[in-house]
Amino acid sequence: MEVFPQITQKPKILVIDDTPYIRELLSEILHEQDYEIRLAPNGALGLLAAENEFPDLIILDIDMPDMDGYEVCQRLKSYQSLKKIPVIFISAINDTQKIVKAFESGGVDYITKPFHFEEVLARVDTHLTLRRLQMEIERHNYHLEELVQEKMREISASHMSTILALAKLAESRDDDTGKHIERVQTHCKFFSIRLKDHPRFAAVVDDAFIENIYHAAPLHDIGKVGIPDEILLKPDKLTPYEFEIMKTHTTIGAQTLEVVSKEYPKNDFINMGITIARSHHENWDGTGYPDGLERDEIPLEARIMSIVDAYDALRSKRPYKNAFPHEETIQIIIESSGTSYSPEIVDEFIRIEGEIDEIYQTIQE
Repeated sequence: MEVFPQITQKPKILVIDDTPYIRELLSEILHEQDYEIRLAPNGALGLLAAENEFPDLIILDIDMPDMDGYEVCQRLKSYQSLKKIPVIFISAINDTQKIVKAFESGGVDYITKPFHFEEVLARVDTHLTLRRLQMEIERHNYHLEELVQEKMREISASHMSTILALAKLAESRDDDTGKHIERVQTHCKFFSIRLKDHPRFAAVVDDAFIENIYHAAPLHDIGKVGIPDEILLKPDKLTPYEFEIMKTHTTIGAQTLEVVSKEYPKNDFINMGITIARSHHENWDGTGYPDGLERDEIPLEARIMSIVDAYDALRSKRPYKNAFPHEETIQIIIESSGTSYSPEIVDEFIRIEGEIDEIYQTIQE
């Protein structure tokens, strides 16, 4: 949690001035107002004093040797920890351009020497009050932002849980364990993490991509809700007509999610879900469905889902087939490189086949 500075009951004021008389005079009048005063005879020592113990306000002379007040102020404003500390310039210079330069350097006020005690005290009090109010607003906004973010996380988690439940409901029609969804989620995330370091895919696969594909993966077959049981659960090979109906689960799923996307067009997770649902049966050589995409026309997330989904389908027992062992599944995938799957994707998948098998064994039905 971010820690915000606070102006204490006894505000700290740093006076940076090369004239001993002015330093002592300011120290005397400010002490009488119960301010805690520190004095610095030049810019370098003033910067060091400010870094060692943050003041609540700085009174800064302009005409000093080695480093003038303008440069001191600019350096103060370049430090993240010091840039919000109010700086009041105090100088014998009464030139309009010099005064403007003081404000351009980051000063909040300008007092001309010789000065009146009352004027100095009034301006110091005003800027300490403004600084205190500013910090209160910052603190309030930060905590408000925390509350908003927490509420957004709660809403997001609720939405994710609802969508995952709907995806599992769709999946339960031909896989009543729901473990297929958990495995493809985990496989997609793990595989994407590996692809993040691949020079071919590093520009696409970042942390947001990995997070989104993990949450979007369960949506890949959500369109199965629109496929009749006699086709979805048929224990024998589908007829060409039945297969055409089965293929529509890609467009049904995408269209269903597009309704959600119209309400939340900037939701990257939903948009990735649409892409995966529609395109995870596209083939590298252009023979897939529903759009006949080929090669790099197929979005990367769909290519990842394609190989992950195929691996899990081959490993799993279904009414129409027995489960294949890991080694045979990997061989089938290798033989499909360049036709069903991108050769680069297959190569990377084979490199982590041991971990893929371990994940499958861990999340068993």
